[in-house]
Amino acid sequence: MKALKNSIPEIDILAPRLQGFSAGDGGNNVTRGIKTGAFTIQGDYPEMNKIDPNKILEGRFINYKDINQSRKVCAIGTRVQEVLFDEDENPIGEYIRIKGVYFQVVGIIAPVSNINFGGEKEQTIYLPFTALQKAYNFGNVVHYFSVTAKENIPVSVVDEKCRAILKERHHIHPDDKQAVGGFNMEEEFGKMKGLFTGISVLIWIVGTGTLMAGVIGVSNIMLIIVKERTKEIGIQRAIGATPFKIISQIIMESVVLTAFAGYLGLVIGVGLIELINYALENSGSDGEFFRHPSVDFGIAMTALGILVVSGAFAGLIPAQRAVSIKPIDALRDE
Repeated sequence: MKALKNSIPEIDILAPRLQGFSAGDGGNNVTRGIKTGAFTIQGDYPEMNKIDPNKILEGRFINYKDINQSRKVCAIGTRVQEVLFDEDENPIGEYIRIKGVYFQVVGIIAPVSNINFGGEKEQTIYLPFTALQKAYNFGNVVHYFSVTAKENIPVSVVDEKCRAILKERHHIHPDDKQAVGGFNMEEEFGKMKGLFTGISVLIWIVGTGTLMAGVIGVSNIMLIIVKERTKEIGIQRAIGATPFKIISQIIMESVVLTAFAGYLGLVIGVGLIELINYALENSGSDGEFFRHPSVDFGIAMTALGILVVSGAFAGLIPAQRAVSIKPIDALRDE
């Protein structure tokens, strides 16, 4: 820890983790009286709660007094509380036995998000790193470090420097790509961002195509309207209506038609999204990626504006068709 912190000024937060026992190792590893359960046991430093934050429901998380004194204390997830304690029982201050060693409960935690490192947080018990290290004879083992970069510094810079120092201290060849494992959340986020960018581009392509189809449809409808109102247009021209008056009348009708339809579609779309949001909340779903769907107001207004402009263009061809008809021919039309 000291070597990494002292050698890499770009590091913001650094926290080691000791992966004690896993819920999937087989058999129950935690007991309290006659109640038992299989849970994930981790040894952490206080900084881990800044990198991978938890919500403190009661009590506290691990602190540096726990680390320095190797205190046998723990913070437990909500599922651990449900299994080991009665519903009306307060776990704070009580003891649980982990692999034969007693630890006092000092906090109850819940996940802030569904992103988990090393197991589901609801079923995890957090111990001070040094307590887990000494109680179960882990020696000087560190299973992994979690590291964040300072603001405006790419994580890849810190990643490369950390790997270089670890390779040097453990006599690993600099070109060995597999000796030091790990992953870069920045890269994973970049991939996810690229995916959503692609989806956004696809949505705009589909939306633009749909809009063009709508414009063509409105234009055809206006051509039919002009055809049906040929005699009326002829009368207007005969009593002195200017070509501009006829064109503006047709275009205005086209704009009103598209604007009303666009607004109606927008209202229905927002209503559907609100219904979906209501259904998700009532179903108890806590999916991070689908929580609180919404329509961006700026995009909605932009789309409506484009629709109005498109409506004006959709009326141009029918308007030109209307003014191209000679009044005498229009009056004779049946």
